[in-house]
Amino acid sequence: MHGCRKKTRVLCVMMMLNIFVFILVGVSRNLGQDKGDQQKLRIPSKRFWRKQMTSEIFWNKEQQRLDYIYNPILMSGLTNDSLLELPDWLNDTRSPDPCQPDYSVTTQVKDYNSLPPRFQDFLLHMRCRSYPMIMDQPRVCESKPYLLLAVKSLAPHFDRRQAIRESWGRVGVLANRTVATVFLLGNASAVDHFPNLFGMLSHESRLYGDLLQWDYRDSFFNLTLKEVLFLDWFSQRCSDARFVFKGDDDVFVNTWRILDFLHNLPEIRARDLFIGDVITNAGPHRDKKLKYFIPESVFIGPYPPYAGGGGFLYSGELALQLHNISQQVALYPIDDVYTGMCLQKLGLVPEKHKGFRTFDIDEKYRGNPCAYKSLMLVHSRTPQEMIKIWAWLSDPELNCQ
Repeated sequence: MHGCRKKTRVLCVMMMLNIFVFILVGVSRNLGQDKGDQQKLRIPSKRFWRKQMTSEIFWNKEQQRLDYIYNPILMSGLTNDSLLELPDWLNDTRSPDPCQPDYSVTTQVKDYNSLPPRFQDFLLHMRCRSYPMIMDQPRVCESKPYLLLAVKSLAPHFDRRQAIRESWGRVGVLANRTVATVFLLGNASAVDHFPNLFGMLSHESRLYGDLLQWDYRDSFFNLTLKEVLFLDWFSQRCSDARFVFKGDDDVFVNTWRILDFLHNLPEIRARDLFIGDVITNAGPHRDKKLKYFIPESVFIGPYPPYAGGGGFLYSGELALQLHNISQQVALYPIDDVYTGMCLQKLGLVPEKHKGFRTFDIDEKYRGNPCAYKSLMLVHSRTPQEMIKIWAWLSDPELNCQ
């Protein structure tokens, strides 16, 4: 037995020596390779990223072009003299003035002639992002408001604007916070059978000092343009506003609840705040009869998460980021989806908040004042209903225990 144990010990020692020698050989070989690598760098002979396939879909192709142009790695070496180095599909042969109608879309979009007129109009002017301002309010944010209420409206909707002024859009100090309100308007033209309301709007602007109007056709598909123009105005005129609510003129907003929510918001969360009634896992509607119809020739793919355009709340800091990034996102005919695209480009996702009821509340609760106490937004309400609900919420004797 003793002799067997001695042989076993010898075998174990020999195995350990073999393993040690194997390790030494491997290390020395790697060191030799590292030394050789230092002497001769290996440079890839081909691109190490996959070549992007050009989309045949109009909006997707436009976005590919912007993605390429705003890619600092791809564009850093290009100068005005080297634009020929761009891929063929990036060489833009259209008019240098983006605000001239782009008639090339009539051939780029295969079913252009069969699209609804509102869609044709959008596509012809899709590249234009700059329109003259008819009415400005350069002093509306001199007080550096804590909350700016930006309301999308149409020229004939004076009764809605007046109801908002007398209720949830009342300017001044509310709950020890400064609140300012502006109404966002385009040009209600005779093309859309609107009467000439310029005189009335001029008087309204002088009276209240809260109308922002640009000289573009105020249509459903141009709500995206209204978003872009507002962000541009905000960056120039109201960049000190801490928070922004942006919504339609037919919603009721519980401004008290919004200010209470913001007051209790942690600073780290306030910076990138964007809340609303968030829609996920959505995509374009293909039925021509629908208001939100998008043809396959114009856009394919899923929508990013987005907050319903009836109204959403976000930080002033994020508004400035959205203004910058919007230049890198092709205009899309549905404004709330477009805002979701811009947020996605920033690497952000809007947050769903149960206080935003863009699809209303149960009918049995609509006449109950306490049903509105914890909500931030309800859609939709008439001007008379706005004033009535605001009176309910402003009543110091309202008890909702």
